[in-house]
Amino acid sequence: MSGIVWALLGAAISVALAGIGSAIGVGTAGRAAAGVVTEDPDKFAKVLLLQLLPGTQGIYGLLVAFLALSKVGILGGGVADISLETGLMIFVACLPIAIAGLLSAIHQGKTSVASIDIVAKKPEQFGKAMLFPAMVETYAILALLISILAVSGIQV
Repeated sequence: MSGIVWALLGAAISVALAGIGSAIGVGTAGRAAAGVVTEDPDKFAKVLLLQLLPGTQGIYGLLVAFLALSKVGILGGGVADISLETGLMIFVACLPIAIAGLLSAIHQGKTSVASIDIVAKKPEQFGKAMLFPAMVETYAILALLISILAVSGIQV
């Protein structure tokens, strides 16, 4: 496979895996949120916010994919003729957000379910409940930063 194929595969995998994780996480939290809203519709805004948190990893994967596609010229109008080595480097640079995005979004969804349970029983504890899934987000942000720095640092 040529370098451009590896670079495109890296972009695709960052979107796909982080997006799959976000879909699973948001779906998991959404089921819990729907149960709470069934019992008390006034809690909709709070549980919706908790449900949306695992969706950020999909956005992070998309951002890294845009950077990778821009790096090789797909989004800039002219595709660069990159070496196999450069393509592999871009592929590997996309892996942190792909893998961490997948796993952190799934676990953030599970943590959001627990926080939704807190809001169901004690809505006044929303601020504290928000911190639990936000802590999982930290690791997705670290992976995002590594992928951004790695993709940006590759010379094409």
